[in-house]
Amino acid sequence: MNIALIGYGKMGKAIEEIAVQKGHHIVLKIDDQNLNDLTVTNIRKAEVAIEFTTPQSAVKNILLCFDAGVPVVCGTTGWLEQLNMVQEKCKEKNAAFIYASNYSIGVNIFFELNKKLTALMSNQPEYHVSIEEIHHTQKKDAPSGTAITLAEQIIAVSKQKNKWALTNEQPFIKNNELPITSKRIDPTAGTHSIKYTSPVDDIEIIHTAHNRKGFAAGALLAAEFLAGKKGIFSMKDVLGF
Repeated sequence: MNIALIGYGKMGKAIEEIAVQKGHHIVLKIDDQNLNDLTVTNIRKAEVAIEFTTPQSAVKNILLCFDAGVPVVCGTTGWLEQLNMVQEKCKEKNAAFIYASNYSIGVNIFFELNKKLTALMSNQPEYHVSIEEIHHTQKKDAPSGTAITLAEQIIAVSKQKNKWALTNEQPFIKNNELPITSKRIDPTAGTHSIKYTSPVDDIEIIHTAHNRKGFAAGALLAAEFLAGKKGIFSMKDVLGF
């Protein structure tokens, strides 16, 4: 399979390493040094594009892939206020698109555990829920996209919480708000914990990434799934949950 890597930082290089090992070909690599090479013509050399850049450039890059008729896997977070528009453009262009806040297979299993635990805790008002996420200092957005996904899963079911709030910016959290604490510590690859605290005990689930390989492998798995397809998909489709 021919792959375009839009974003050739640490994640892009990790994806390349695994892709080459599996016999795929990287036909386009885009970073800050060769942005002029990001054209419809060049993208069309690929069967699928994998986009890991910045919140400021992600939407433009995704739409360019739609124009090229090339399926795109996006792992950039921090731009989701434009997600509905991007999904509508995908339908208009009869394109193919996957967005995930986290492509790690382990994290996607963690998402399912979070939903199950939230359902179990929904009738236990004596427990107060909070989220903590830790990433490396180069992580540009806070809270992480993964933490926001976890929070939205809880809010969808919770009878006590109807919004989330970043405690780093807002230390005094209202009862209806789900607190998220974001920490930036090198060389952390990514840790997310959800804690339910009561006067008598705590219940906590944690996912800790040891390196980027899990994220890279999941993104490549999504690309293999998406190649040749049309439509909007998620990691639940990829993993068959």
